Amino acid sequence: AIDLLLTDVIMAPIDAVELVEQFSKLRPETPVLYMSGYTDNVIVHRGMLDPGVNLLQKPFSMKVLLAKVRDVIKAP
Repeated sequence: AIDLLLTDVIMAPIDAVELVEQFSKLRPETPVLYMSGYTDNVIVHRGMLDPGVNLLQKPFSMKVLLAKVRDVIKAP
């Protein structure tokens, strides 16, 4: 079972949007948590991600990561 997909927004050779599109075809019920060193304003305004996605800003502590993962997995 896969409970969560955690991915960076900026990656190579594919970006997170393409990864999530492909992954969601196989597991549409699995929640996604993005992480990035860019601010959410930059990511949304540049059209990298849609507003309202689950986004974790880098740098983050293990405590913050665990709390965010818990929140995303338990969300309806």
